[in-house]
Amino acid sequence: MIVLFNVLPASAQNPSAGDDRGTGGRLVLVLPFDNRSGQPNLAWIGDSFPDTLNQRLNSTGFLTITRDDRQFALDHLGLPVDFRPTRATTIRIAQTLDADYVVVGSYTINSGRITVQAQVLQVNQLRLSAPLADSSDLASLFNVENSIAWKIAHQLDPKFSVALQTFLSASSGVKLNSFENYIRGISANTSQERIKRLQLAVQETPTYSAALLALGKAQYAERDYDHAAITLSKVPSNDRLALEAGFYLGLARFNAAKYAEAESAFAFVASRLPLPEVVNNQGVASSRQGHDATPLFLRASKADPNDADYHFNLAVSLLRRSDFNAARQEVDACLKLHPSDAEAADLRSRITAGRSLPPVASGATPAASSFDPLERIRRTYSEASFRQAAFQLDQMRALRMANLPPTQQATEYIQQGQDYLAQGLVPEAEQEFQAAITANPQSAAAHAGLAQVREHSGNPTDAVAEAQTSLKLQSNAAAYLVLARIELGANHLTESASNVSKALQIEPNNSAAQGMRQALQSRGQPIP
Repeated sequence: MIVLFNVLPASAQNPSAGDDRGTGGRLVLVLPFDNRSGQPNLAWIGDSFPDTLNQRLNSTGFLTITRDDRQFALDHLGLPVDFRPTRATTIRIAQTLDADYVVVGSYTINSGRITVQAQVLQVNQLRLSAPLADSSDLASLFNVENSIAWKIAHQLDPKFSVALQTFLSASSGVKLNSFENYIRGISANTSQERIKRLQLAVQETPTYSAALLALGKAQYAERDYDHAAITLSKVPSNDRLALEAGFYLGLARFNAAKYAEAESAFAFVASRLPLPEVVNNQGVASSRQGHDATPLFLRASKADPNDADYHFNLAVSLLRRSDFNAARQEVDACLKLHPSDAEAADLRSRITAGRSLPPVASGATPAASSFDPLERIRRTYSEASFRQAAFQLDQMRALRMANLPPTQQATEYIQQGQDYLAQGLVPEAEQEFQAAITANPQSAAAHAGLAQVREHSGNPTDAVAEAQTSLKLQSNAAAYLVLARIELGANHLTESASNVSKALQIEPNNSAAQGMRQALQSRGQPIP
């Protein structure tokens, strides 16, 4: 099964599981919140809201507009990056970006407590929602941001069913100081300040994937390729940011002339999302090692026939094969798309003269004294292409699943939910398990999955209830292990051991159950 790290959850795929609008009208722009605290040193908090809200709204099946795209719109309209728009300007920004909704807000801070107010503008009707408010101690900033995100999700989609506690637990594992340094880092005006802040964020929370990705990209931009590769390689392969990290890891390795490692990084990304720029770069890295990468360049060119560079690369690769006719067709296609491409014109002359190209020796660069073309690499990661591809895959999945029997639908939702849990994407996992229960209310596995979600989000009461519901439907190891872990956490060793024993009777080789048995035995509790 191919796991796509940023796919839309069930509510965006199946109308019965969520919004009847399907995948249309779900593009959301979150603007920085206004700082009304009177404390300029807390302005970073306003910039942090889009980061948190974007993550949570993405998890609910909405597409959010990135910080880079928001800055592009401001620049396009001749506005400074730190501009705080009026309602009229907000509408202009939204229309520039084709947003369906805009989230605006403000916050105040008094005596160590933050109070937040947000509103949702529905662009096509120019209608502003009633204010959505929340507050918390400033030390619990994540809670107030996740709570506001949950309320916004309900405003956008009244059928949204993920529990508030799931949202509140979604930012666990990141220290607040790390979050502040991350936000200050990505907002910094100089590369030196950006790298310094991001390094601090990573030092305080070494597993902070967003900070690792941002730091790696900043190091790459400074041409510090070795350190960039080290940083980017720390993003786990099952993380939702792994694809973008893998792309820039490939570029860092490529620029350090470590072509085999670059090819491996690009191949990892292409195996999960074969965008043409990724497949192209895999081919370039392969070619630099003296390999025939024609099939890869052909894939890239077929995927995006309107890209001149892909035709150029394919022409070069075909010329190395001495396939002059095919190479001529490709370079002609390149020149048709980009008539002023001098290198392509030189390549066409070489093909016409019948002069082939030798295979590239590993580490080769173009000779200064003669025309010796090399395939072109893509140096930018297209998040827009990524999201479009993700949307298309989800639509295909939704169409396919709509024709499946309910029990089989539930099985696939459960598998996707388990994949999300493995990636730490708890809100997304909950939606999949909820969809599975909608498709098949008698699914013990779906209730066991929901029990795991409740356990992850720190809601033991509901976790026990879901696990018990699951066991009433069918005995299963997953539900018994949820009960065992909760009992162990409450220091109820006998009850925990009993549930572990029941799990092992069902699945003797279950590694989690075996780990629980060892933990209990180390505390002197025998397993029945």
